[in-house]
Amino acid sequence: MKRFAFKMILKPGCEEEYERRHAAIWPELKQMIKKQGVSDYSIFWDKDTNILFAVQKCASDTNSQDTTNVDPITQRWWDMMADIMEVNDDNSPVTVPLRELFHLD
Repeated sequence: MKRFAFKMILKPGCEEEYERRHAAIWPELKQMIKKQGVSDYSIFWDKDTNILFAVQKCASDTNSQDTTNVDPITQRWWDMMADIMEVNDDNSPVTVPLRELFHLD
């Protein structure tokens, strides 16, 4: 399993809404993410910077932020989240991959 870490930017004042939407994540989206080989997926929020830090395990070189073959479920989720996050023209979250410098099992 490969680990993939990245950061995204939450718009100011939107942390409660972001958390509320993720607490009610669609079952079909969870299923799609798992089908893509993603597991052990966590998102953390830095309240001082409004940066969201995410890490996930991936069974292949793809990850949940891959925009090359976006399924309709993921696209709907991105469209719904676009009002509270910094996004690209296709409403995918602006994602900055992070390089792993240390890991301890």
